[in-house]
Amino acid sequence: MAFEGRTALVTGAGRGIGREIACLLAARGCDVAIGYRQDEAAARETAGRVEQAGRRALLLRADVSDAAQAHGMVGEVLDRWERIDVLVCNAGIVRDGLLAMTAPEDLEAVLRTNVLGVIYPTQAVAAAMVRQRWGRIVNIGSVAGQAGNRGQANYAAAKAGLIGMTKTVSHEVARRGITVNAVAPGFIETDMTRALAEDQVKRLVENVPLGRLGRVEDIAQAVLFLCSPGAAYMTGATLHVNGGMFMD
Repeated sequence: MAFEGRTALVTGAGRGIGREIACLLAARGCDVAIGYRQDEAAARETAGRVEQAGRRALLLRADVSDAAQAHGMVGEVLDRWERIDVLVCNAGIVRDGLLAMTAPEDLEAVLRTNVLGVIYPTQAVAAAMVRQRWGRIVNIGSVAGQAGNRGQANYAAAKAGLIGMTKTVSHEVARRGITVNAVAPGFIETDMTRALAEDQVKRLVENVPLGRLGRVEDIAQAVLFLCSPGAAYMTGATLHVNGGMFMD
């Protein structure tokens, strides 16, 4: 129970990777605030699992790409629990298509959610963590942000920007006992990949040296490590959890 007495805010925690992160943090002792935008039923299921682990859960509906809503979400956690020790920025969307054929609204939606949807919660949380003189911020990137991916110019640009932001903020808050890192998943078994045809999945796996899609647990464990005492001397780093698809 390394996180006993700690509190965490996980955005995009209604399902998939975000849910697994929230549940794993709860299993290790964190109370968890569950950020979501639309699917309240899914977010309530995550909350139920957090409570089954014996921790407090707080549901927070917000569009994190909107500054007022993101700051309001953080403010509500602070009002209820007085502190936020861990922030995991997981909320994100995709609107795939070749760049020449992508509508401006799809470009802007992906950039707003996947970049500003990380910046605004981080901005709001950083002030509280500076006062605490302790904090852990983990941003969920993507292998697309390093290697690129056909049909994902908007998404790859956003995730590459997220990594640049992670490095910059890590410099700004390090002297206050706050670390800021990123996890960059490869192809993970989620609702999105489960909707693909069998031959599409086969082609994805062919590009993975470990020969399988990743699991949400793989990403959650990487996040847990970055929040743990074992990663206290790591900041500004990006952990590549992609089965060997991309190495730097």
